[in-house]
Amino acid sequence: MNKEVGSIDIDMNIFGIKTFPDIIHQYIRYQNAKSRQGSHKTKTRSEVNGKAKKPFSQKGTGNARQGSSKPPNFRGGATVKGPVNRDYSFNLNKKEKKLAIKSALSTKLTEDKIIFLDEFKCDNFKTKNLYSQLKNFIYDSALFIHSEKGVDKNFRLASSNLPKVSIISQKGLNVKDLLSYEKIFIEKQSLEEINKRFSWLEIKI
Repeated sequence: MNKEVGSIDIDMNIFGIKTFPDIIHQYIRYQNAKSRQGSHKTKTRSEVNGKAKKPFSQKGTGNARQGSSKPPNFRGGATVKGPVNRDYSFNLNKKEKKLAIKSALSTKLTEDKIIFLDEFKCDNFKTKNLYSQLKNFIYDSALFIHSEKGVDKNFRLASSNLPKVSIISQKGLNVKDLLSYEKIFIEKQSLEEINKRFSWLEIKI
């Protein structure tokens, strides 16, 4: 699978546009915020264990007056203005998302980090056989982008044990993965699908 199979036409309106670092940064913020769980929470006075009854008399004890054992100043009491469950995600419009992905693809192509392959196929599911084929590409980490039809079963099984190697569909293409992996391998058919998805958004350089 590491043999040259011929030339391929690349849409420079997708892989050759001007890079927009601010849009890329905004997209990564969008991804990180969307993946945050937001389940942190502290208990309020209505939720902590304790009694709402006055702990002691108003006068005569020498202590400061108290109306409950649930205030923050008591051990085991509530937390004031503590974190509550929340959703950190925010919206990013469709044009910004696609422009960010195109910027990331263009950056990778400029750095000569994108490799186009005819197909992702293996004769068997042996990891060592796939590794021996891929090592000629000299990569530290790799992302394989396949088409909608899916990926060869042997290739998926063989690659599952390779460190720093991931496989995604072109539908799941995102900036964080494109920049996190050193080299990007794109299947020929998935390239055609990527061209259809992003060709409508023309960027003037």
